[in-house]
Amino acid sequence: MGELTHFDAKGDAHMVDVGAKASTKRIARARGEIHMAPATFALVKAGSARKGDVIGVARIAAIMAAKRTSDLVPLCHPIALTRVAVDFELDEAASRVICVAQCECNGQTGVEMEALTSVQVGLLTVYDMLKAVDRGMVMTAIGLLEKDGGKSGHWLREGGI
Repeated sequence: MGELTHFDAKGDAHMVDVGAKASTKRIARARGEIHMAPATFALVKAGSARKGDVIGVARIAAIMAAKRTSDLVPLCHPIALTRVAVDFELDEAASRVICVAQCECNGQTGVEMEALTSVQVGLLTVYDMLKAVDRGMVMTAIGLLEKDGGKSGHWLREGGI
């Protein structure tokens, strides 16, 4: 296990200095899911939720969230993202919606936090748009799938979340 980088020698929180790091292509993919009642899932699948296109709105929210991560997570660096792709999979058998976000940049720090933030806000938006009919929805299995770039190179999750 590596050392915690967001604390200085005195133990105070600080933003990591990435100035000496090489600028490289960096990619991160994250996923999560939201489980709901079968009747709620049917609204999503049919596109007939009262608030409109649940998946379309959630995709835009997820993209916006990736762009605003440094405003939400105090010690994250602002990153010039070069790409944010968000996909949703409808799993009718499990009455769940799966969100996968991929963030990319050319920079001195990774985009893991942007990918994770994207997924979580995408799922929160699904919840927000459907909460009038199903307050029992549960967001789960949120985690990093893969990251590439920088000194630590490539990392791929083994097994499921």
